[in-house]
Amino acid sequence: MKTILAYRFSAFGDVAMVVPVLREFLEQNKDVEIVMVSRTNFKTLFEELDRVKFHGVQLENYKGALGLWKLHQELYKHYHPDFVADLHGVIRSRFLNLYFKIRGIKIAKIDKGREEKKQLVNVWNIDKKQLKHSTERYADVFRQIGYSLHLSHRLKPNSAIEKQGIGFAPFAQHKGKVMPIEKSLALAKSLAKKYPVYLFGGGKQEVELLNQWEKEDDNLISCAGKLSLKEELEKIASLKLMISMDSANMHLASLMGTRVISIWGATHPYAGFLGYGQRISDAIAVDDLTCRPCSIFGQKECFRGDWACLEELQIQPVIKKVEELMLEL
Repeated sequence: MKTILAYRFSAFGDVAMVVPVLREFLEQNKDVEIVMVSRTNFKTLFEELDRVKFHGVQLENYKGALGLWKLHQELYKHYHPDFVADLHGVIRSRFLNLYFKIRGIKIAKIDKGREEKKQLVNVWNIDKKQLKHSTERYADVFRQIGYSLHLSHRLKPNSAIEKQGIGFAPFAQHKGKVMPIEKSLALAKSLAKKYPVYLFGGGKQEVELLNQWEKEDDNLISCAGKLSLKEELEKIASLKLMISMDSANMHLASLMGTRVISIWGATHPYAGFLGYGQRISDAIAVDDLTCRPCSIFGQKECFRGDWACLEELQIQPVIKKVEELMLEL
């Protein structure tokens, strides 16, 4: 049995996208186990995977080159990996790669396609093209090592779970990904006339806001701040449908086999971050803006200054898509 040491430390959605890759890799390669190194609080994401040992780290305990040398020593001592898979491609992982390379261990590292993405978000470029999906970039790392891997890009819902209700996650880490809050509330209230709508968010302000929304209608139920990550995943798995910004919730829903209507502002599925197994036909955006996408992660200020990609979003296309999918699912 060979051992692959893999690491990806952040962000939450990117780490969640690692899970389906590992699942399908291990299904297709029975003679290998994986040690997954990531932030301690991401452990729940990997608990259902066979032949995956999760090694959680608190990164503040491993600062600088000496701290990373210490981490590398601990990982080598515990696992003696045959290969290292760098799924992150940042300065921290490059130091770890160097230390393991000194020991003679084969290193494979992710190609993030930085130049392609830079061209994609160039507002003067009107010839936008689909880039490689992030999960395929992860898969390429294992292919570099010498293993075969074919990703299905299909959702895997749990057929034993009775699904009901709609989830709605109206927030994201960066402003460029978030539909105006008043529109999100109008969407939630409109859907609540017909379906139970479960609201997802995190952080004090989001929890407070969603608790206020909950009072607007008996069919609005806030899950924010009330569930552990494991409980949240279980709830998402029980939903018929999730509505999400381009955010971690889209990836959690994909992980649990739940169909997602995704809403996009400054970012775009072309960058390769559409939820695993989700359909681009279920992505809602203002498509006639040639400046989109202007950001890979949504953190940039608006080039035009008016946030048209968000302000011009309408809730009617989302409601129409919900009705279509609720009949289909």
